[in-house]
Amino acid sequence: MLSRRSFLAALAGIALAPRTVLAALKRVDLICRPAWRARKPRREDFATHRVRRLTVHHSAVKLTDNREAPAHFRSHQASHMAKGWPDIAYHVLVDRGGNVYRGRPWRFKGDTATNYDPAGHFLVMCEGNFEDQRPSGAQLAALADVLAWASERFGVKPGRIGGHRDYASTSCPGRHLHEHVESGKLRRMVRRRLRSGGVKLAGLCGPEGKQRVADIEAGLG
Repeated sequence: MLSRRSFLAALAGIALAPRTVLAALKRVDLICRPAWRARKPRREDFATHRVRRLTVHHSAVKLTDNREAPAHFRSHQASHMAKGWPDIAYHVLVDRGGNVYRGRPWRFKGDTATNYDPAGHFLVMCEGNFEDQRPSGAQLAALADVLAWASERFGVKPGRIGGHRDYASTSCPGRHLHEHVESGKLRRMVRRRLRSGGVKLAGLCGPEGKQRVADIEAGLG
């Protein structure tokens, strides 16, 4: 027997929508390297790897004004390349406004000044010093989105999300960020994002990418 809702809908010729909400793929802009004015890497010094873990870092440099984030990233890249590394150490960078930037190509392993081998680690760095400050809500949400994308892209389960300090003698990614890893909150955020449809990282390049960075540096993003 038809329910009253179904009967009335049938009389009106209306197709009933399912009661469950359809999963939706979330688009996240990935600011291309030329847009944030990254230097060209030394590709001959890269080493390939296969991603098996998703690892969270911080820069350990306090960021209170997000307008300065692109300049911070350029400074980090210059410092890392001065060490002899081929590029900035991390694969993806996240600022306090929740903007996401492309770092080194993810098919190449990262670099570290600490006592672990970053081969197999997909490195996501959140800008800030989270020993002293807390990640913003937008930054934490963007971090979860990036990790959800990486989980699907590389076939790595959210249970393999860790902080830098889980593998090396370091305070990175800072106590106020690592608490979200240690408590399992970040993994739960990633699982919810995956259940709700996942994430697509879409390159924001050319004039649009440059405009986004200009807006960030002007305090508009």
